[in-house]
Amino acid sequence: MQQVQIYDTTLRDGMQGEGMSLSAEEKLRVAHALDGLGVHLIEAGFPSSNPKEEAVFELLEGESFDCAEIAAFGMTRRRGARADEDPALRLLADSFAPVCTLVGKTWRLHLDKVTKVDPQENLAMIAESIAFLRDEGKRVVYDAEHFFDAFREDPEYALSCVRHAVEAGAETVALCDTNGSSLPGQVAAATASVVAELGDRARVGIHTHDDAGCGAANSIVAVEAGARQVQGTMNGYGERTGNANLTTIVPALQLKLGFDCIPAERMRSLTETAHLVDEICNVAPDPNQPYVGRNAFAHKGGMHVAGIVADARTFEHMDPAEVGNDRALLISELSGKGTVQARADERGLEVDEAAAAQVVERVKALEHQGYQFEAADGSFDLLIRRQTGDYEPLFRLEAWRVIVEKREDGKVQTEATIKIWVDGERYLRTAEGNGPVNALDKALRSAIGERFPHLRDIELVNFKVRILDETKGTGAITRVLLDASDGTDTWGAIGVSENVIEASWEALVDSLEAGMLPGRAHHSRARLATRT
Repeated sequence: MQQVQIYDTTLRDGMQGEGMSLSAEEKLRVAHALDGLGVHLIEAGFPSSNPKEEAVFELLEGESFDCAEIAAFGMTRRRGARADEDPALRLLADSFAPVCTLVGKTWRLHLDKVTKVDPQENLAMIAESIAFLRDEGKRVVYDAEHFFDAFREDPEYALSCVRHAVEAGAETVALCDTNGSSLPGQVAAATASVVAELGDRARVGIHTHDDAGCGAANSIVAVEAGARQVQGTMNGYGERTGNANLTTIVPALQLKLGFDCIPAERMRSLTETAHLVDEICNVAPDPNQPYVGRNAFAHKGGMHVAGIVADARTFEHMDPAEVGNDRALLISELSGKGTVQARADERGLEVDEAAAAQVVERVKALEHQGYQFEAADGSFDLLIRRQTGDYEPLFRLEAWRVIVEKREDGKVQTEATIKIWVDGERYLRTAEGNGPVNALDKALRSAIGERFPHLRDIELVNFKVRILDETKGTGAITRVLLDASDGTDTWGAIGVSENVIEASWEALVDSLEAGMLPGRAHHSRARLATRT
């Protein structure tokens, strides 16, 4: 099995994406997450280029990593300067990082329009900068910027740039599709040319961007053409449309093509790591991301679900457990009896075909009214029980009332009163809140919290409102989706009504009743995932 070195540039190139900014401490957390995944090289940024980067390198110097080495990033020497007198190169040389990555120009367009450097001087800048760092005891990766654009325009000069880098001592030359302009066939051909000339003297790497939607594909075909280092970012963060996504590339190379990228046992933490990095970066996980997205192994159509139940290979390209993800069977009007029975089995309920058919028909009727059960697994659990006669409500409602008062001083006061019955006993409770849902929630918990202690563990973690027919304005039907969690499990609940507070009440009650169902915290891997 041939090894492909995984080089992560989330902390440097990934931070060039819009809205991306991490503190030094957050960057350290990301570095440890990448190390836990089994990444070989972590590009930490420019040492001492600004106070934050300086703090990052100070933190990293005192840390130990199981798998990863730290790479410091910089540029070739300035025009007309000696490499050993260039302050930026001196900072790299003095850094604790054992690996230094230098980016240099390859495309004549940049030499003419940006750096104003003679092509021969550019070759000298590449070679002398690398030789200097090698003399200082550093291992060097040379990033050939805009390599593929340069290769299409002047292949001999593009090859001479990476040739000079290897002759000066670079252990890896990474071919960069900096503008993301290249297509897989172009990348494969150019990479093969470099491997044929230099592959026996240095490792060839690939660094792509996703501007043409080919970032992952270009990285994969480059490896097939002989590249043995892949540079990319977690979740595809990066400038413009992002860098090549390592969470797509790594499993494709290892699980489908048989390359050795990360330890096999760590591959099962890929989804968890991807979501952890999203959390640290304050980015909502992309549900449609290959391999690690929550929809990556989600099945909705009845025929698809029936196939999955019979043999998962019918509609899944791999076992989701290999990358730490879950299978999801989505409930909707497109679902069949098999989906209902699979969900019932998961919850320990016995549902025959006739009962499953009744549930399906009920789902179709309710979705016609505006319900959407793929986003509300808790409400769907309750629906199954209601249809099969295995439903026991927490209480019987007599009435509820909400008063919202806006005062002259601008303050808004919300008060809710509920009247309910539990085991023949009437409860009347009033509570104030920061809004109608919060006030109703407080009043309800005040009434039944002592009877059902587990309610103290259940918290509302998400609240979404959608107008289903905007042409009717304020008279439109409203859909409310709630996500609730008890710290172990998370589930969704739904309410639909022309009155937004009534819809919220319905979803609120479902979220609490679903949280009290037996086995709620012990769901299986093949779960009906919460959807929003």
